[in-house]
Amino acid sequence: MAAEKDFENKIKRYLDKLPKCWYFKVWAGPYSKSGIPDIIALINGKFVAIEVKAPNGKASELQKRNIDLINKCGGYGVILYPKNFEEFKREIEKICGFEHKIKKS
Repeated sequence: MAAEKDFENKIKRYLDKLPKCWYFKVWAGPYSKSGIPDIIALINGKFVAIEVKAPNGKASELQKRNIDLINKCGGYGVILYPKNFEEFKREIEKICGFEHKIKKS
């Protein structure tokens, strides 16, 4: 669980650097809907949903279904593993219109 939390914090630090980005962390509990992605964001007018996974994590069928539905509805949903983080950042910057505008660090 620590690996997933560390990766989630890395994602949030990245999102904090983006212009026109609002996001929140979904806290699952007995009164919340199951399978909702971990991070919901609005980035430069684009709906983004991120299901965070540790290197050895596995998405449930419900999580996969929700990500698929988000993508079919025109949002950008992703099940994100650390090995795909750099690719994810490039994709976000492309679809949100930030290519060549984000200061790399």
